[in-house]
Amino acid sequence: MKLLVINPNISDDVTGLIEVESRRAASPGTELVVRTAAHGVEYIETRFESLLAAGAVAEIIAEHHGKVDGVVVAAFGDPGMPALKELADVPVIGITEAALCAAALQGQKFSIIAISARITAWYRDCVDRFGFSGRLASIRSINETLTGIGSVQSDFRDTLLALSLRAVAEDGADVVILAGAPLAGLARDLEGQIPVPVVDGISAGIRLAEAVVGLASGTHRAGSFAPPPRKPRKNLSPTLESALTDVQSAAAAR
Repeated sequence: MKLLVINPNISDDVTGLIEVESRRAASPGTELVVRTAAHGVEYIETRFESLLAAGAVAEIIAEHHGKVDGVVVAAFGDPGMPALKELADVPVIGITEAALCAAALQGQKFSIIAISARITAWYRDCVDRFGFSGRLASIRSINETLTGIGSVQSDFRDTLLALSLRAVAEDGADVVILAGAPLAGLARDLEGQIPVPVVDGISAGIRLAEAVVGLASGTHRAGSFAPPPRKPRKNLSPTLESALTDVQSAAAAR
């Protein structure tokens, strides 16, 4: 099995964190192709920044069309999801939907620990979109200026632990989700220090992508996730144009 893992942020140091945790989580025999967005922002905090990232992610998916068995969109908030499912004929899994599903399997209420206060509004939108608002205990976040996106874990480890403990003690969380690619691997570092299950979005994304690919459930040929209908278009990149044409032709032939 080959999975394409995409960092929708432009930060190579965060891609490094994603790759390390992805390789720890992946099953033996799973091959990973890890890529970084070619354009966008250092780390996504807002809906508009997510919009920018979605186009970059689409280009990478198109570039690897026909070459991978599944895709993991490795930024909390799942930029471009669920629309990106219309572009690929393989499973496309976002780490938010993966983390929410993993949390829901382990407890009734969950809390999300985020790296900034600004990001929380977008995260609430995402939780609502995936239908989990009724199970959200809280979103707690760092409220200090970040000195570097790649060093969030080391700079704010104690703060992130304290926020997690407060989510359990004060908000009634049965599960804690450490949100965002910059926190990839932190759940392993904090093992045993938080008295409820702790979900890492990256590892959840890899494991659930493996599971969905393994199910071999088939592709979307109809319904809301079928490829976009054929119509005139212009000025798309050759790679994206080719991928769209391929998935549209394949859907029409089935």
